[in-house]
Amino acid sequence: MSSPVKLPYFDALLNLLDQGHPALEQAFGRHVHWGYWPEPELADGSPEDFALAAERLTERVYTAAGVHGGQRILDAGCGFGGTVASLNGRFRNIDLSGLNIDRRQLRRAEQRVSAEPGSVLNWIQADACTLPFANRSFDTVLAVECIFHFPSRKRFFEEAYRVLKPGGRLALSDFVPTRLLRPAMSFASRWPASAGFYGRCKFHNTLRDYRRLAEETGFIVRHEQDITSNTLPTYDFVRKLAKDMNVKTVSAIIETLFAEWASRLGLLRYLVLAFEKPG
Repeated sequence: MSSPVKLPYFDALLNLLDQGHPALEQAFGRHVHWGYWPEPELADGSPEDFALAAERLTERVYTAAGVHGGQRILDAGCGFGGTVASLNGRFRNIDLSGLNIDRRQLRRAEQRVSAEPGSVLNWIQADACTLPFANRSFDTVLAVECIFHFPSRKRFFEEAYRVLKPGGRLALSDFVPTRLLRPAMSFASRWPASAGFYGRCKFHNTLRDYRRLAEETGFIVRHEQDITSNTLPTYDFVRKLAKDMNVKTVSAIIETLFAEWASRLGLLRYLVLAFEKPG
């Protein structure tokens, strides 16, 4: 089963997971995003440590949204269902919807996550910029490290605003360039320059752009947190894992190295953002 969009990263990841690699399953079998370390210097480079860090990053995002039991929550770009699984295990009597354009990822999520007693769990194949839900359907919309894959951040914000109830929140994490780096990132996001290992990614929205986007769509900014330094051990882990698994894709090496050094130099920031629909 193929994806309706080009996702070389997920093609490779799913292929390796199907082959049965314990370290890869431990690290990326649940969450497919960067990790968060409260004390980055204590990261030990193990798959177990990385898996815990990835779980913590998910928690940072939905905590920014103010999630609690009894809510109806949409996780857009849900990957393998890690965020849904985390919410499912932590809160009670919640209605969870995991949405993804790639059926392969949803199939893996369906196989590994079952609703806890009293909660509801749905998996939907759809475009995050054309949400198949009624107006004012959700208390929370989440997008953990995936918005850069969406065709349009503006359209996604408009759709999130539409499906949120008054007082509801949209929370996300994203790689956000400084104004100095923005021209380079804008160029890199153009086709075919973006046809590398991570697929078509758009890393050109600065924090100012996000604030403007929130204002244009009617959201109020409620949370802005720079966690770049807490995510940096991810690069060491990914590099070590790629070496252990003999992954030598040139575009993967170049793209990851660029993101790492842009992050270490403070030019590319990893932010957790939350926006509220006025009540």
